[in-house]
Amino acid sequence: MNTRASVQPRAGHLFAPNSASRVRRNGAYWLQAWLPKLVLAPSVAAALFFVYGFMLWTFVLSLTNSRMLPSYEFVGFAQYARLLSNDRWLVASTNLVIFGALFIAICLAIGIVLAILLDQRIRHEGAIRTIYLYPMALSFIVTGVAWKWILNPGLGIQQVVRDWGWESFTFDWLVNPDMAVYTLVIAGVWQASGFVMALFLAGLRAVDDSIIKAAQLDGASLPRIYWRVVLPCLRPVLFSAVMILAHIAIKSFDLVVALTGGGPGYASDLPATFMYDFSFSRSQIGMGAASAMMMLAGVLAIIVPYLYSELRSRDRG
Repeated sequence: MNTRASVQPRAGHLFAPNSASRVRRNGAYWLQAWLPKLVLAPSVAAALFFVYGFMLWTFVLSLTNSRMLPSYEFVGFAQYARLLSNDRWLVASTNLVIFGALFIAICLAIGIVLAILLDQRIRHEGAIRTIYLYPMALSFIVTGVAWKWILNPGLGIQQVVRDWGWESFTFDWLVNPDMAVYTLVIAGVWQASGFVMALFLAGLRAVDDSIIKAAQLDGASLPRIYWRVVLPCLRPVLFSAVMILAHIAIKSFDLVVALTGGGPGYASDLPATFMYDFSFSRSQIGMGAASAMMMLAGVLAIIVPYLYSELRSRDRG
């Protein structure tokens, strides 16, 4: 009787190992579930504070009468009313429409054509692709300074052509108030069209070759195949390119400062240069904040419909 009692293990000894393993499993599960969140928490907190927090603060300043320093004397939407009645803001907004429309359209046209040409597996494709894409590696400051030399009437294209014998040749867009904004288009297209080319070339290489071969068997010509078959398959690439180019156009600042300085006068001003000048040079922080919120509204007007269309297409799919 005593021997049997001594051999039989106690209940605590039976369940202790299982309880310990269960605790270890729960601890490992908790660590696996929460460790990524703990690692990302500082970055998320910093983004919420330095991005969205400052956006909210800018909106608050746009409702105040702030000048050289922030002031929390709220005036409602008076700064927006002043902004919309400001002639320079109207010029900057008009320039943004002209610059943005031409910049996006020409970059898309050149980028698509270059991508289609490179998609033909031409010789030295890698070198040509690098040459087309190289301008995107430069900053807009470098691009602006380079094109300022090229378009300068005293030492650029106009002077070179006149030295060749065409004394009446004129290309003074850089100093012409009616044409200065188009110099921004030239420099911007030169830099960004290679990037659009790379986007569409990657999309073209992802298209199934069997679709093209089937269209060729049906007797379709190569231009018709690209126009009716291949390019419709690249709608996501097109939307992405438009969104990126529109974002570049809206926030263009360094290109304007380096190339035209917003001049002659403020003929080539864009909202970004207007915001900087009124916020820091003219000490009108309230109006500068209002112009910044108008630029944010322009970006949202592009992004929100795109995201809405993408979400609807996914739901339907």
